[in-house]
Parts: sequence; C-alpha cells; structure tokens
Amino acid sequence: MASVSRVSATPAALALIGQLERKHGPVMFHQSGGCCDGSAPMCFPRGEFLVGDQDVLLGEIGGQPFYIGGAQFEYWRHTHLIIDVVPGRGGMFSLEGPEGLRFLTRSRLYSDAEARELETQPLRTGADAAAAQR
Repeated sequence: MASVSRVSATPAALALIGQLERKHGPVMFHQSGGCCDGSAPMCFPRGEFLVGDQDVLLGEIGGQPFYIGGAQFEYWRHTHLIIDVVPGRGGMFSLEGPEGLRFLTRSRLYSDAEARELETQPLRTGADAAAAQR
C-alpha cells in the first residue's frame, strides 16, 4: 500500500501556494482549534510563526510544511485534511488575505486500511522540528 498522507491540497490551493511562495518566499501553514482566525488554516512566511512543541507536522502541501495544534490533531486524527481555496477574506494575518481568497479545510474519514497504516507512522512535532534545526 502506498504511504497514506494526513494532508493534501486541491489544484486551486496548490496554485495559490505557488503564487504566495513567489511573492513571499517559502511559507508554512498552521491549523489550530482556536476561535475566529484560528479555526482556518493560516499561511505565514516560513520562520515568522513559532511552532509549538505540541504542534504536529501533518506533512507538506505544495512543498510547504503544514502543522496542526496538538489538541486539534487529537480531535481530527481520524480524518484526512484537504486544503482548498474559496473567494473571501481569510485570517487577518494569513498571507492569502490580500489576494481576495482564503484557504479552507475540508476533510474525509480514513478507511480502516488507511487508519491501520497511519498507526505505524511516527508523528513529528514542533519539538522535533526545533531539534532538527539545532
């Protein structure tokens, strides 16, 4: 079986990621469980958002890292996140705001086989990322 991913992006999201990367350089994403802006995936210039020790690296979309808050991961660990784009204003600090678009998280439940495979994959956290940078 091919490796199961925890996050993916639609073609529209990948196009916007490419546009933001050309404009701002490497970016990163964070999905938290907070209210308001925190409930949407946020896009930041890489290095301008401090990833917490409990944040989980879900994978990459468009070659850019995508993290989720630890508590939110526990709530969504049984779902594959699909990052999409829709018209409108995103979070006030997210890079896509001025583009008139916003990132949106969609999801689907994993199949039983996918869930079993994910149980064998180690999770990487913000603490792991910090250790790798030392």
